[in-house]
Amino acid sequence: MGWGGPWACAPLFVLLLLAAAGGERHRAPRRKCPIVCSCTQDNALCDRTDGVPRGLPPDITSLSLVRSGFTELREGSFLQTPSLQLLLFTSSTLGLIRDDAFVGLLHLEYLFIENNKVGSISKNALRGLKGLVHLSLAHNQLETLPRHLFRGLDALTHVDLRGNPFHCDCRIKWLVEWLSSTNASAELGECQGPAELNGTRLSQLQLQDFDCITTGMGPLSQPHPAPSSQPRAVLYAAIPQLPHPRSGCISAPALALFQSLPFQALSVEPFWYQGEQHVAITQPFAGRCSLLEWDHLDGAFRAYASINGSSPVACKPLVVEGRLLVVLAQLAGGSHVWRREEASGRFVRLQELGPQRIRKPNALASFRVDGDWFLAVADSSKAGATTLFRWGGRGFYAHQALHAWHRDTHVEFLELAGRPSLILASSSQRPVVYQWSRPGRAFLRHTDIPDMDDVYAVKHFRLRGEVYVCLTRFIGDSKVMRWEGSMFRDVQHMPSRGSMVFQPLGIGSHRYAVLGNDYSFSQVYRYDARSGLFVHFQELNTQAPRSFAHLAVHQRDFVFAASFKGDTQIYRHITIDLSA
Repeated sequence: MGWGGPWACAPLFVLLLLAAAGGERHRAPRRKCPIVCSCTQDNALCDRTDGVPRGLPPDITSLSLVRSGFTELREGSFLQTPSLQLLLFTSSTLGLIRDDAFVGLLHLEYLFIENNKVGSISKNALRGLKGLVHLSLAHNQLETLPRHLFRGLDALTHVDLRGNPFHCDCRIKWLVEWLSSTNASAELGECQGPAELNGTRLSQLQLQDFDCITTGMGPLSQPHPAPSSQPRAVLYAAIPQLPHPRSGCISAPALALFQSLPFQALSVEPFWYQGEQHVAITQPFAGRCSLLEWDHLDGAFRAYASINGSSPVACKPLVVEGRLLVVLAQLAGGSHVWRREEASGRFVRLQELGPQRIRKPNALASFRVDGDWFLAVADSSKAGATTLFRWGGRGFYAHQALHAWHRDTHVEFLELAGRPSLILASSSQRPVVYQWSRPGRAFLRHTDIPDMDDVYAVKHFRLRGEVYVCLTRFIGDSKVMRWEGSMFRDVQHMPSRGSMVFQPLGIGSHRYAVLGNDYSFSQVYRYDARSGLFVHFQELNTQAPRSFAHLAVHQRDFVFAASFKGDTQIYRHITIDLSA
C-alpha cells in the first residue's frame, strides 16, 4: 500500500526544506502549546491528557494523542484544529467515538486510532472526512462496525482493522460486501466468534456464506466456516511485552537519556580511527559535519572538528590507506571528499565528487570489494542515477551507474551467500538487489523485494548466520525480512506512522530494532530468541528521528538518535538490577 497526499514525496520534501534553509541555522520559533503537549511548527504530540487539549496552534497539520485518559470523542472534538492532515490516537483508554467526532477536518488524510479500547463507533463518526486516504482502527475492542461507516469516504485507499475481536455474524455482512466492491486495500484480521468461526480470516468470508433472512422463528444464521487450509498470517508487531523476568533473572537492559546535543541532525556515522571510536554527525541547518569524540575528563561526548558545507544531507567517514577521509554529500555547492591533515588536524578538500553525475544525493555507503574501496551515492532526483565510485589512489572516480530515473532514497551494502551485494530503496518501485560480478567487476541486478513499495531505507543485520533486513516505510507497515537463498521473505511487520528510519542495533548479547516515528514516540523492539521475533521493549521521545547508531567507548554502550526537529540525543545502554 502506498501513501499519497503531502507525504508522497517525503524524501524530496526534506531535500527542498534543506535547500531553502541553506547553511543557516534553523529553529522554529517557540509557539503557544498546552503544557501536556510538545509542539513544533507543524506538529503536536500530547501525552497523558484528560481530553482533547485546548489551546493548540490552529494551523498544525499533525496531532498525536498518546496514553490519553479520556474515554470518548464527542461531536466537534477538533474544530479548533481545522488544518489537520494526520491524527493519531494510541495506547489510550478511548472507548467510544460519537457521530461527527471529526467534523471540520476537511484536510484530514491519515487517521490512526490504534491500540486503544475502542468498542463502539457511531455510524456517522467519520462523516465529512472526504479527503481521508488511510484509516486504521487496528488493535481495539471492536466486535462489529456500523453499516455504512465508510459512506462518503471517496478518497479512501487503505483500511486497517487487524487485532479486533470481530464477531462474524450478519452484522458484519455489509463489511464483506463493501470489501468486494471497493478499490481500497484492507488488512482485516480474524473472527473471534461465533465459536465455529474462531480463527477464520475476514478476508475469506464471501457474501454467499451469509443467510441473514429471518421469519422471527429463530436466530439469524451465521456464515459458513471458511476452508481449513488457510494461508499462514504474517506476524504483526502489536504483540505482548516481554514476560516478567523469571526468578533466576537479576538484571535487565534499558536505554536511559545520557546527553543532549543542541542541534538538529540527519545522520550519525560511528567510525574507528587511531584505535578510538568516533562519530560523524550531519547537521543540515547548521550547514556542517561535526566529528565527536569521548572526553575522558568530562565523561561526555564533545566535538573536536567540523567541516562546513551547504545543506549537507550525509556525512560518511572512512579510513583509506591509513588516511581519514570524510565524504560530505550536499544539495548545494556540490558534494566533496575531505582529507584530514595529520600535522594540523584540519580537514582540507581533496576533490569534488562526480560533479556531472550527482544531482540530489540522499544516502552514502562505503565498502571494500576485491581489495578496492567503493563509494555508492543514492540519488533521489527524478533524472538522476545512483552512482558507484572507486578509489583510485588520489580520489574517488565514477565506476558504474546504477538504477537511473528511479529517485533512490537509500543504498545498503551487505553480503548474501558470500557475494557482495547492494540493495537500492526507491520511491518509485520495490527495492532492488544487485550482486557483484567478478568477471565484469560490476554489480548486476539480481532480484527485487516483493510486496514492498514505497520503501525509504533498508538496513541489514546478521543473526545466527542468517541475513535479515529492516525495511522502512513512512506510512503503512515496515518489515523485517530474511534472506532465503534467492529472495527475501517476510518475518514480521511493524506499524509505521511517519517512519524514516528502522535501525537494527547489536549491543553486547542483545539485538534491537528501533523504528522511528515523526508523530509519536519511537519504538524500540528487542529480539526474543524463544519466539524468533522482535517484541516491544521501550519508547524513545526523540523528535523526527532520522538515524540511530550504537557507539561503544570504555566499556560503555551508547545509542545516538539524530533528530531532524529537535536536539540530537544520546542514550546509554544500562543494566537494571531487578532484585533490588
